[in-house]
Amino acid sequence: MRIDILTLFPEMFEAVLKESIIGRAVAKQLIELEFHNIRDYSENKHKKVDDYPYGGGLGMIMQCQPIFTAVEDITAKLGKKPYTILMSPQGRTFDQSKAKEFSNYENLMIICGHYEGIDERVTEVLVDEEVSIGDFVLTGGEIAAMAVVDAACRLIPGVLKEDASYMVESFAEGLLEFPQYTRPPVFMDMEVPEVLLSGHHENIEKWRRYQSLKRTLEKRPELLSQAELSVEDRELLDKIKKEYK
Repeated sequence: MRIDILTLFPEMFEAVLKESIIGRAVAKQLIELEFHNIRDYSENKHKKVDDYPYGGGLGMIMQCQPIFTAVEDITAKLGKKPYTILMSPQGRTFDQSKAKEFSNYENLMIICGHYEGIDERVTEVLVDEEVSIGDFVLTGGEIAAMAVVDAACRLIPGVLKEDASYMVESFAEGLLEFPQYTRPPVFMDMEVPEVLLSGHHENIEKWRRYQSLKRTLEKRPELLSQAELSVEDRELLDKIKKEYK
């Protein structure tokens, strides 16, 4: 998978995404990350990429020419236009299902906005989808784009040390993950649940499923309406609900 990121601050991505798990995946050539400085595509002799908004208003708007030129250049090199995302507070909220969808693309392009916004012609012509990471506004799309890249890339086979690990974590089935513990078994009088030390794998799995359902009910009950629940899960959930009454 190759991801091209258009940004005014490529060094931010170099510092974050080329470290840890994603960095190792890049080294193993499981993913390819290319960071493009939008200023490099500006036709202005001072590499200017923003201007005042037509109609007046506060702040500056990113110009469309550098972004159009960047996308055209990348498209020509790849032989096809990548699926293009604009990080925007107006977009659909990013979630695990969207991360999974993005992980299946061979080529992905992410445009990071800045200043007070981006010329609407970029969105109308170049962008396939606007994506938000929440109902709040950042100074630019870089931090949001990093979150999208990290969430999508870790789902690519071979990126995680154990591919099965992401299948049991929060949101994989629409539920929150069960509590996790490691050594020591007792710390400051706090004990690890006995069932986890029993070695009885069937009982451990039952405990984990119970805890996953319970935690989701307590913390994110809205997830349950769309979660992949079996008949046994629903019976267990009914039991948990009765315990609260």
